[in-house]
Amino acid sequence: MLIIKHLRRRAVTLATAGLAATAVASALSLTAASAAPETSASLASAARQSGAFAFSLVPSPGIKSCLPHAGGQVVVVPGSLNDLMAVAIHGMPANSDFDLFVIQQPLKPFGVSWYQTDIHADSHGNGFVTVRGIFDVETFSVSPGGTTTFAPTHQYHIGLWFNDPNLPFKLGCEPGATAPIVTPFNGEQHAGIQVLNTAQFPVDAGPLSDVHR
Repeated sequence: MLIIKHLRRRAVTLATAGLAATAVASALSLTAASAAPETSASLASAARQSGAFAFSLVPSPGIKSCLPHAGGQVVVVPGSLNDLMAVAIHGMPANSDFDLFVIQQPLKPFGVSWYQTDIHADSHGNGFVTVRGIFDVETFSVSPGGTTTFAPTHQYHIGLWFNDPNLPFKLGCEPGATAPIVTPFNGEQHAGIQVLNTAQFPVDAGPLSDVHR
C-alpha cells in the first residue's frame, strides 16, 4: 500500500520520532521478512496490535468523476503526551498541494476546523506527511470568550482540501460552476474544495474517537 511505501522510504526520518515511529513501523508490518497488509481491514488490524489505529480517507462528493483513483490512508500512534499521525494520499494530480484539517463534521458545513499540515503530491500523484499533536478521543477546541464563544467541541474527523482553488475547477471537479469555488481551508483562507474526508464514519463518531492514549 502507498503508506507502506512511504514509511519504508522515511524509515530513518521516522526513527528520530522515537518509540512512536517504531510503533508505526510495527503496526504496518515493516520488516524485511513480513508482507505488508494488503487491505484497509488488515492494516487496521495490524495497527491495533501495536496500539495504533488505521483508517482510510475517502473521496468527497463529486471527486471520483474528476479524480477516479483519489484516496488516502491514516495511521495514528497514541503516545503518553501526544500522538503521531501519518497520512498518505494517492490518485492526485501530479505536483499538486493540499491542506489537511481536523474537523468536527466530515462534510459541509464541517463545523469547528483546525489546520494541521500541508501535503505535497509528487509527479505520480502520491503524498506523505507525519504530524504530532492530539489526535484521539481527547481532541477538542474551546473558546471561553473573546471574538467567538463556544463550549468544548470535539473534532474527530479528517478533511483534505485543494490548496489552489483553480486546480479542481480546471479538472472539472465543480460541474456547473462558472468560476473556481473558494473556501477558507488553507493558511491564506483561499483554498479550493474538499477532496478527501472520513465520511464513512458517523458524523458524531469520527475515527479519532476510536483512538485512546
